[in-house]
Parts: sequence; structure tokens; C-alpha cells
Amino acid sequence: MSIVLVPLVAAAVFLLADSSPPPPVDQVVLLPNADGSTGKLIVRSSAGEQVLATPYASAQSTHRGELQTSVADAASVSARYGQALGAQPSRPVSFTLYFVSGSADQLTPASSATLEQIKASLSQRAVPEILVIGHTDRVGKLEANDSLSVQRAESVKKLLLAAGIAAGSMEVSGRGEREPLVPTADEIAEERNRRVEINIR
Repeated sequence: MSIVLVPLVAAAVFLLADSSPPPPVDQVVLLPNADGSTGKLIVRSSAGEQVLATPYASAQSTHRGELQTSVADAASVSARYGQALGAQPSRPVSFTLYFVSGSADQLTPASSATLEQIKASLSQRAVPEILVIGHTDRVGKLEANDSLSVQRAESVKKLLLAAGIAAGSMEVSGRGEREPLVPTADEIAEERNRRVEINIR
């Protein structure tokens, strides 16, 4: 039996039947998002199609290509497919660190706590890919903010290097004041724009 575990997204899966020898039975299970929501999955075979739209809904093909549907629960799916689920890569996560105005290396107190969450998340990933993106608010000249945003990203990279993360796992860039989280007029200080985004997958 071959198993396909599908997280959330709408997709079409084609299950093809062969007359000789009989094909193995295929099964598709729709997994929920981390927040419990799901998308929609269309499962097609030579004999028709079924729509899966609830968590842990499944469709199984018979040897004749017919589709049989059912709904399981988290415990039974985990018990039956735990090994396959355990082999899935970790879901991507994002964090944001905020900086004191004008500073390239001084985090706000709340962001110091967030840094510990980032380290914990990274410790659970064997080979993480990390994108570190620096930003500024609109106080100061454009060119200076471009430089400051890169300095902030590099500062976060150094913190992650000190935590044992390999340099080759990280890509660093700066966006200056061009991508504000909160749009403002020029020369307006906005703490939420003085940030570094850390995207991990």
C-alpha cells in the first residue's frame, strides 16, 4: 500500500488503475494546518473523483479504480502513519526582532526574549535554511537606512553564529526603509519598522 499525506492545500491527485496485474491500493489523507484549518483536495481516479475538505478526510482507491472516502481522527492517523509523519520537514516559521532607534545591535527588551525562541526553534532543525532581512523606519537619509538595515541583519547573524548556527545556513539582506510594516511619513520614528525578520525553513 502506498500512502500520500497531504497538508491543507487544494490539489488534484490522479490515481491510475491498471488492468493487469492489479495495482496496489492508494490512499490520500488530508492533514490540517497547525491552526486546525484545512484547504480542499480533489482526488481523481479513472472511475471518478472525490472532494476532501475536512481534517483527516481520506480517499482510498480500490483495485478497480473506485474511490472510497472516510474520515479518521488525529490519534488514528498518527498511530497508522506516525513514521511517515515524523519524516516530514518542519514547517517554516518566521520571527521578528525589533531594535532601539538608530541602533544596529541593541534589541528591545521584548526582542531579547524572542531571540531565545529563535534559538529553540533552530535547535529542532537538523539543516535549517535561514533568511535574515533588516529594515528601518523613515528617520534619516535613504542611503544611511539602507546601510543600517544590513548592519542590523548582520548583527542578528552574529547572534545566531554565537548560538552555533552555521554561517552557510544563513542569507542576509537589508531593505532599508522601503518595506515598512507600518507606513509613515518621512522622518517619523516607528519602532515596528526598526526590525529584522528571520524566516526559517
